[in-house]
Amino acid sequence: MTTDPLHAAEDRLRRRAQQYLESHQLVAAQTTLETLLQRVPLDAVARMQLASVLLERGQLRASTRELLAVVSRLPDDAALITQLVRRLYLCGETVAARHCLDHPALARDPSGELLAVQAHLHWMLNDIPAALALIERAMAAGVDTPDEHYLHAMLLQFTGQMERAGAVLDACLHHWPTFSGAAMALARLRRQTAESNHLDFLRTQLRRIPTNSKVAEDNLVRAEFEHALFKELDDLGQHDEAWAALERSNAIMHAFNPYDADGEAAVTDAIIRQPLAGNVGGARLAPRFDGPVPIFIVGMPRSGSTLLDRMLSNHSKVASAGEINDLLRQLQWLADVPDGDARHRLELIRRSRNIDFHELGARYLRQTQWRAQGRDYYINKLPTNFPFVDLIHRALPHAPILHTVREPMDVCFSNLKAMFGHTSAYSYDIASLAHYHGQYVRLMAHWHATLPDALLDVPYASLVQQPEAMMRTVLAYCGLELEEDCLHPERNTAPVATPSSAQVREAIHGRGLGDWQHYATQLEALRLALA
Repeated sequence: MTTDPLHAAEDRLRRRAQQYLESHQLVAAQTTLETLLQRVPLDAVARMQLASVLLERGQLRASTRELLAVVSRLPDDAALITQLVRRLYLCGETVAARHCLDHPALARDPSGELLAVQAHLHWMLNDIPAALALIERAMAAGVDTPDEHYLHAMLLQFTGQMERAGAVLDACLHHWPTFSGAAMALARLRRQTAESNHLDFLRTQLRRIPTNSKVAEDNLVRAEFEHALFKELDDLGQHDEAWAALERSNAIMHAFNPYDADGEAAVTDAIIRQPLAGNVGGARLAPRFDGPVPIFIVGMPRSGSTLLDRMLSNHSKVASAGEINDLLRQLQWLADVPDGDARHRLELIRRSRNIDFHELGARYLRQTQWRAQGRDYYINKLPTNFPFVDLIHRALPHAPILHTVREPMDVCFSNLKAMFGHTSAYSYDIASLAHYHGQYVRLMAHWHATLPDALLDVPYASLVQQPEAMMRTVLAYCGLELEEDCLHPERNTAPVATPSSAQVREAIHGRGLGDWQHYATQLEALRLALA
């Protein structure tokens, strides 16, 4: 049987492209894939490979364009579609990612494994009810891995089903006792008591985990068990032992995630030196927009942003979109700068000087307004948007910006004990934490001086001590009137996916005020650094 010469030529191009990819010859790989796609424009695998090459070469827009070309002619291939969804989300094409998740190939007799993958994708898109339904179907179909049980527990916690979440975590640790993520989640699920805690279990597992292992995974497991031990000892008021566990945990995480102080300072300097967006040649200010209005909550992480989100989204006209990163994704697309380190962020700042703010606002709204769920407003609660106050104000001039403010020692200690995983490198070391907080203070002072009417400060202490007065101010700033439910976040039944998801289902309280003082001696270096 004679091979079709056309197919043989295409196969040769595929093999050649694969060789170039494996040897990291990106220019040659790009040229070969482009030649192949001229011959076979519907080859989705080749187009996604080309998208990867373009992204690695720093061409975000071109990479996104190739992914969207695949969406326009989706193949009947569930594995490829799930890979495409993840890639689309990471480049800010949330609407296209949701479209792909509706493809019939994902609903046609799915295996337990495919259901679990879809659950992770819906969770990534912050569609928590759909993710929970899918992971429970996956479990019923026989999926039995620690990661899937952990996701199940987290989704139960995020939807307020604390007892069920605890039972899943208990079962998970019974089968996989060194699964550190589950141990940490179980410690955080509730306030531990002398009568009911997991100290013996945690100490037993820590004796089994190697110390100073050459295996990175061993050290991460140890860090998470030490953090769980800190949380439970802290709950029980055993502060000296708790601090020792926190120090051990954070030392491991700091070694994993060194903080780039010079890079952070350079980024802050660049933002402050930059002319106000919209005041330079070529930039256009965004006009009014139609449809649901976004409300941005910014500030230091752990500054009370989740509590404000829960109070505000209990208003009949407001929905919470959760912690979504769409603003940065759309800014990166417009500037054509992929995600990356401080060097990438400096280039992003430089290129943002002359972007079209009308397009930035329009792209943001196009990718996010579905999250309003039919309401008039929707909240983007991502504290780390605080460097972008100017850009938000220019691109979405009618979007309120709320800045949650918490006493420096309280907010820094809350970050120090948060365990954010491999993000937030600043949070694992006192000097790094003080430095990062200093950059935040510099930026917020800059915004108050240059854009005094662009945002409203919401002090955390006022929110918990005078909630009605503070919420009247917040709601008036947003163009809304006070509703009684805004003063009762514990009545808010919507999912919430943040580290404080367990605490914010309680009535308003001020237990976090002055919490750092239990560790005043150990935190003296932090106090001096902040001063």
